[in-house]
Amino acid sequence: MTTTPEAATVLSEGLDDSFHVFDTTLRDGAQREGINLTVADKLTIARHLDDFGVGFIEGGWPGANPRDTEFFARARAEIQFKNAQLVAFGATRRAGGSAAQDPQVRALLESGAPVITLVAKSHDRHVELALRTTLEENLEMVRDTVSHLVAEGRRVFVDCEHFFDGYRANPEYAKSVVRAAHEAGADVVILCDTNGGMLPAQVNATVATVLADTGARLGIHAQDDTGCAVANTLAAVDAGATHVQCTANGYGERVGNANLFPVVAALEIKYGRKVLPDGALAEMTRISHAIAEVVNLTPSTHQPYVGVSAFAHKAGLHASAIKVDPDLYQHIDPERVGNTMRMLVSDMAGRASIELKGKELGVDLGGDRALISRVVERVKARELQGYTYEAADASFELLLRAEAEGRARKYFRIESWRAIIEDRPDGTHANEATVKLWAKGERIVATAEGNGPVNALDRALRVALERFYPQLAKFELVDYKVRILEGTHGTESTTRVLVATTDGEREWSTVGVAPNVIAASWQALEDAFTYGLLHAGVEPAE
Repeated sequence: MTTTPEAATVLSEGLDDSFHVFDTTLRDGAQREGINLTVADKLTIARHLDDFGVGFIEGGWPGANPRDTEFFARARAEIQFKNAQLVAFGATRRAGGSAAQDPQVRALLESGAPVITLVAKSHDRHVELALRTTLEENLEMVRDTVSHLVAEGRRVFVDCEHFFDGYRANPEYAKSVVRAAHEAGADVVILCDTNGGMLPAQVNATVATVLADTGARLGIHAQDDTGCAVANTLAAVDAGATHVQCTANGYGERVGNANLFPVVAALEIKYGRKVLPDGALAEMTRISHAIAEVVNLTPSTHQPYVGVSAFAHKAGLHASAIKVDPDLYQHIDPERVGNTMRMLVSDMAGRASIELKGKELGVDLGGDRALISRVVERVKARELQGYTYEAADASFELLLRAEAEGRARKYFRIESWRAIIEDRPDGTHANEATVKLWAKGERIVATAEGNGPVNALDRALRVALERFYPQLAKFELVDYKVRILEGTHGTESTTRVLVATTDGEREWSTVGVAPNVIAASWQALEDAFTYGLLHAGVEPAE
């Protein structure tokens, strides 16, 4: 018994059916090494994609595994899609059978999805070697399955697998598969660069020819093995394709698929083609990062449009131009895609970089050239020692304020600290730290144990200060990175430590550099506590 889905032909306000953005993160994207989605994960990602405004969300292959079958059942019950239509993926019927009797085809219908994507072989060698059937029977498998699903009230898309390789080997047969799908009632026939080996000019020429020779509505599915998946997708659009298949953040098998976000941004901003609901493009960075969190992968910092470095400027020459007009070194306003411009402070910085960064951090340098020059020289001297401020905004802000105000912000004054690591014969370890400091006119000595010497120092500092600064209870170290700096060797190496801290609402990064890792960690911790108290509105006590 099949389930007839409710009609789902209404698209987002302001959009029509003339162009499709089709997301396959939940199926093709999930094939990336290191991604293993639960049903709950898939439901969460589906909600994010629907919020973003894609037209179609391919949820998986119902009947092929229990997880995808459960996903479709739960998606129907738990998600009220505002923008997207849910798509079930499957294959044409088996050779020698009939679509009406094929259990896999029946599972597609039972998923309740209003749209079904069928994968079909379009490369003659794959038909003969993988399917082990004849070329004519393969065409009949396409015709029978498409016409059966259309008769059951489903909208059908057909993915022509290995199309571009098949077209090079036997162009007439590859086109005959497109015609068979189109004539049987498929709404769109998608040309797939399954091995990812094509280049934009090849894709453009092939799509244009197939469109002219078949009259079918065409789509594009590009893998990224040549690093050209986004370019290939846009080349297909230039040639007349009106359906693009992509994955969030380019996730996918091997090196991945065409990345949804730069494709959509190019269509909306560069082509002027409306493919998202009003206001959705400004949510792109948030959606990209939210999906990365669900799949448990760190968002790519250098991803076009949505990466944190996508609009980050480091060179002093660039900063000077940006101060006059940001468009001089940015191809779009980052706010259009929900991102922000960032100025990076390094030994490459000039006065304009420092002034713009100060404004970004809320420190008005008032155009004081002497002050700005002092900051530039101090940054360059510190970076020569191994400090890096482009990854430690909080430490840079403290440096900047110290120069601007003529004194460093001090909530406590260190007299001394020490950390003891004890290895015992039974294989156990003990880490103890003692700090001696002054706060609000009082001398405090505090000792604490921890899981490692840095954690022991962190705890000892809290024991000493929380009585005076209860805000410290909210601070939590969330990341810790150590790097041995180039040009030094062995146990005499200079060490740089980057620490990320949060108070539950915001996160900040600090840096320390010293001949040993514990001393470098102490510097980063001291800056982290100072910065956190400053932004908690606490007045300095020292």
